[in-house]
Amino acid sequence: MLLKLGLYTALLNTLLLHAMAQQVSLVTVDELEHRFTAGGDTTYIVNFWATWCSPCVDELPQFEKFGVTHKDEPVKILLVSVDARSKLRTNVIPFMQKVQLHNEVLLLNETNQQEYIDRISPEWSGSLPATLFVNKGKQLRRFQEKEFTYDQLVTIYRSLK
Repeated sequence: MLLKLGLYTALLNTLLLHAMAQQVSLVTVDELEHRFTAGGDTTYIVNFWATWCSPCVDELPQFEKFGVTHKDEPVKILLVSVDARSKLRTNVIPFMQKVQLHNEVLLLNETNQQEYIDRISPEWSGSLPATLFVNKGKQLRRFQEKEFTYDQLVTIYRSLK
């Protein structure tokens, strides 16, 4: 009986961890670019952040608020964590659940940091937070390395419309 209970608990924990891990998808730069291309007239606001980055954590509520207030518009917030892939279950998912992020959370699945930085934007020094604004349908792409307020996000979004 005790063995069955132990097996049942282990199976349940495995299933729960798997379900939690599905809340954060792994993504490559190629997959992001494909998504932008397939998005038509959707504007993507892609925030690059990490759980260990205080300014990143401080600005996440601004992106959450933007996502809620603009949910009926052709705009999509993508919160792309640059935490190490090995930190997905130990840091990223618990953090995401603790602060209750509702926008889509992705984990960048790239191994060469300098290569993905250059591909995202030649203007990116690699510091965080960093945000990419993309609308392939309108051939717009803007990158900024800074912490955003809600009003700044709205201003840039409106300028891209």
